[in-house]
Amino acid sequence: MVNKALDFGGILDKCGVGKDTPSVVISNIVNLEEFYEPEELVEIYNYILLNVKKAEILSAVIKLSDKYRMNSTLSILVDLLLLKNFECEELDEFINTRVLCAKAISNYKDTSTVGALLYCLNNKEENYKIRLACADALGRIGDKFAVTPLINVIKDEDEKSVYVKESATFALGLLGDESAIDPLVSIMEAKQGLWDKFSFLKERIVEALGKLNINNGRVFKVLKESLMDSSPMVRINTIEALMNSEYEEAYDLIRTALSDDDNEVQRNALIAMYNMKGRDILDEVISLPGYSEFLKAEAKSIIEEYEDDNE
Repeated sequence: MVNKALDFGGILDKCGVGKDTPSVVISNIVNLEEFYEPEELVEIYNYILLNVKKAEILSAVIKLSDKYRMNSTLSILVDLLLLKNFECEELDEFINTRVLCAKAISNYKDTSTVGALLYCLNNKEENYKIRLACADALGRIGDKFAVTPLINVIKDEDEKSVYVKESATFALGLLGDESAIDPLVSIMEAKQGLWDKFSFLKERIVEALGKLNINNGRVFKVLKESLMDSSPMVRINTIEALMNSEYEEAYDLIRTALSDDDNEVQRNALIAMYNMKGRDILDEVISLPGYSEFLKAEAKSIIEEYEDDNE
């Protein structure tokens, strides 16, 4: 309920809304915390979100309201994301504001918002930044109802935005649902066309498969092949996925990456093996021939840090 004792018009006037520059107005709004209780602040923030049409100011207020996360704000954020009852000629100016809406909505972990987020995600006419933010929000909210729509985004051959597919993949990793395994693995197995060209999509898929952490032979085969991918980041993500997996062969497979052409891949393989089975691999790298000087130096560095931590 709106507190009738609050003079919203007077408050906005004192903040300089409609008169001063957005930076001055935002500073004045921030200073309201000195004069009002949290419940009153939220009512003021809600009023601004409903009545002000300046993107910078709205974005700042969304961030301020996120500190309190009261239910009265959530429905307003959803309406703003959907541009419901929002009249403005230059809607493109509010793209980043709506992105912030999606992020703030995800912090509530309220499953009632999933429908609105899916609506924006599936709207191919929508700005890609907003679709990315909505995919990420769906993963963070954690409602399994979003799994199938996210899978459909990844499988949709008419979806032209690889970035949206990437965000949908990341969200599936956060959701951790086993039904995501087959479509993710299928993309990696295909290795053709547009998806093979954009390595960051493969990075996200490998990362998601690692989070799912399923002892699945088909997944292991994909990870094994990914360890030879042309992208160092795909190989690094594969090492992390293998390290966190339950595969018995993971340690020995990661060992092959110690001879990788990329120093960062070597470093990550060494750290992974150390995390999995302890210091023996470090002593081996230092004492035996066949390992690069870079790797020997890394092993010594880890030992020094290890000994310092245990003094």
